[in-house]
Amino acid sequence: MKRKQFIKTLVAGTVGMTTLSAFNRFTEDLGEQDQLMPVLFMGHGSPMNGILDNEFSQKWAKVAKEIPTPKAVLVVSAHWLSKGTRITAMDFPKTIHDFGGFPQELFQVQYNAPGSPELAKETASIITSTQVEMDHDWGLDHGAWTVVRHMYPEANIPVLQLSIDYTKGPQYHYDLAKELMKLRKKGVLIMGSGNMVHNLRMVAWDKLNDDEYGYDWAIQINNKFKELIRNGEHDKLIKYEKLGREAMMAIPTPEHYWPLLYTLGLKGSKDDITFFNDKAVAGSLTMTSVLIG
Repeated sequence: MKRKQFIKTLVAGTVGMTTLSAFNRFTEDLGEQDQLMPVLFMGHGSPMNGILDNEFSQKWAKVAKEIPTPKAVLVVSAHWLSKGTRITAMDFPKTIHDFGGFPQELFQVQYNAPGSPELAKETASIITSTQVEMDHDWGLDHGAWTVVRHMYPEANIPVLQLSIDYTKGPQYHYDLAKELMKLRKKGVLIMGSGNMVHNLRMVAWDKLNDDEYGYDWAIQINNKFKELIRNGEHDKLIKYEKLGREAMMAIPTPEHYWPLLYTLGLKGSKDDITFFNDKAVAGSLTMTSVLIG
C-alpha cells in the first residue's frame, strides 16, 4: 500500500487506531533520549516457535514487557543474506514464509507491522563503512516475525530488517554494528536473530519433542560462547574458528552466528549481560539468547 493510499484508508476509517498510532510513530522525528535502548540476540530456533505458546515464546513476550517500549525494531536476521547491505524501506513489509514442510497454520500467519522508510534512510546515513541500499522487495522473514509477533502482538511498532552481506567476514559485521549505536540513543531496539549453535546436519530428529537435549559438544561450546560474552572477549568470538572443533561443528555455516556479532558490537561499557532461553534442543541447536543493557 502506498503512503497516499494508506492515508486515504485512514480517513475512510477502515484502519484501526493502533495502526494510525504506528503510522504517527514512524513518521515522527526520532530524537535522542537519555536512556540507551537495550540490544537483543534471539535464538529463534524452529519457525514453529512463531505460533507455539511455549517457554521460548513466553520468554520473548516477557522480555518485551521488561524493557522500554521501542520506537521501532531493527532486526538482523540469519535469513536475509545479500551481496552488499540492504535495509527494508517500505511502508508495510510483507510477511515472508521462507520455509517448507510445516503445518498450513504457520503459512497463514500475517504479521502486519508497519515499516519506516524514514528510519531506513536515517540508518543508511549513519552507516559510513558501506553504502546501504533501500530495499522494497524483501519484508520480514521468519527470523524476524516469528519472534517479534510474540513480543509485540498488536503489530503497532515499526519493524525493519537490515541484511547481512555474505561476502564479508565476522570482523566486518562486528564493526558495522558499532555504527548503529546512534539508533540505541533514539529508542530503536536492535535485535540479532539466529542461533549460537546451529547445525541442522546433526539434528537428533528423535529428540525433537524433548524439552531439552543437547550433544555434549554443543553444550560445551555454548557454555564457552557465554563465558566469552560475559567476559567481553569479543575478539575470540569474532575469530571463532580458532576455538576448536566444537566451534566449527556449532557453526558449519556462519549465517546464524553473524547476528550475535551485530548484538555484541553494540555493547557499551556500562551495559549488563543477561542470558535467557538458555537451552539446547534437538541435539545440535541452542536457543540461548542475550539481553544487553
